[in-house]
Amino acid sequence: MFAIIETGGKQYRVEEGLELNVDLLKVEAGAKLSIDSVLLVEKDGDTKIGEPYVKGAMVECDVLGHIRGKKVVVFHKLPKKDSRKTQGHRQDYTSIKVKSIKA
Repeated sequence: MFAIIETGGKQYRVEEGLELNVDLLKVEAGAKLSIDSVLLVEKDGDTKIGEPYVKGAMVECDVLGHIRGKKVVVFHKLPKKDSRKTQGHRQDYTSIKVKSIKA
């Protein structure tokens, strides 16, 4: 059984027991999270596709914590101007674990 959920403007394929990092959510570590924006649910060969979401479908998750991704170096250079700028960026993520998929 798997589902495709939408959170933070991105879509993820999730199964029970899966741990994944999603864009930062405003929830505390250790809290329960219910995601009801389920786009597709597949169970034993029976597929339900939402328009845009599957009615009555929900994914229950546990919030493991908040983490930061690897640093990405951004380098800007203007040719013939002797102008350079280096920036770094680290994306914030929320780590979640999928407990159950209800459809």
